[in-house]
Amino acid sequence: MESIGVLMTCPMSNYLEEELEKKFKLFKIWKHTDQKDQFLKENSQSIRAIVGNAAVGASSELIDSLPKLEIVSSYSVGLDKIDLNKCKEKGIRVSNTPDVLTDDVADLAIALILSTLRRICESDRYVRNGLWKKGDFKLSTKFTGKSVGIIGLGRIGAAIAERAAAFDCPISYFSRSEKPNTNYKYYSNILDLAANCQILVVACALTEETRHIVNRQVIDALGPKGVVINIGRGPHIDEPELVSALVEGRLGGAGLDVYENEPEVPEELLGLDNVVLLPHVGSGTFETRNAMADLVIGNLEAYFSNKPLLTPVV
Repeated sequence: MESIGVLMTCPMSNYLEEELEKKFKLFKIWKHTDQKDQFLKENSQSIRAIVGNAAVGASSELIDSLPKLEIVSSYSVGLDKIDLNKCKEKGIRVSNTPDVLTDDVADLAIALILSTLRRICESDRYVRNGLWKKGDFKLSTKFTGKSVGIIGLGRIGAAIAERAAAFDCPISYFSRSEKPNTNYKYYSNILDLAANCQILVVACALTEETRHIVNRQVIDALGPKGVVINIGRGPHIDEPELVSALVEGRLGGAGLDVYENEPEVPEELLGLDNVVLLPHVGSGTFETRNAMADLVIGNLEAYFSNKPLLTPVV
């Protein structure tokens, strides 16, 4: 398969890059930022696959510029950076990396909850800055027993629910339809979910329907003691509304791994002690990123060997 051209849209993983170079003819578009259009024009007849991720996927423009494109193998579970309609229209296959990152993202959601409620980051700074000598750190908030509402009870949402249940937390959720074989309370209206939980976790896919699903109404329903946790995508939350609610005290806290305009983070959030900020690292462990890379390559090898995709989307 060394002659098959694969376009990598941005730096992702050294391991993935090395393995792609071993098995395919790899094109690194970020090496040609200043001459991107010329680079694509010169190599368009050679590129049969795209490897994208949650930051840079396969736009309609990119797809149209590659007439020989046959498959997009995404190094992420999210698909919002891929023009799926364009892929369907042109008969281009699409795969992603579900399951292998579920545990890490769910673990991180619990870590964000604990860090936000127990003020872990603020406590760490308190010790590092020598303030403990001046007095004990202020009290924080208990996690065990808090009611947890989850937006989206897919693979990751269900894994978060399982972990939160171990903390004796009552679990409820909102999704497009009620899930079978679960004892968690279902709400068909997201405002009802927010009004009946203390911690609201965003764990759904980003679509036009879920963009800004957490808006001012939802935040106000959650209330001044409520906490929002986002391990989904930044645009799930109306960010200016979140910022104003936190600054004005209409929301108790937030734990965020994702933002609307990454890597940009609203300046107002940086000075708030009731907010924990992470740089989109939900799947960021050596083990999981390597497993994701193996799945990306496995899908490419399956496709070009005329075998079924391991994790087909389109």
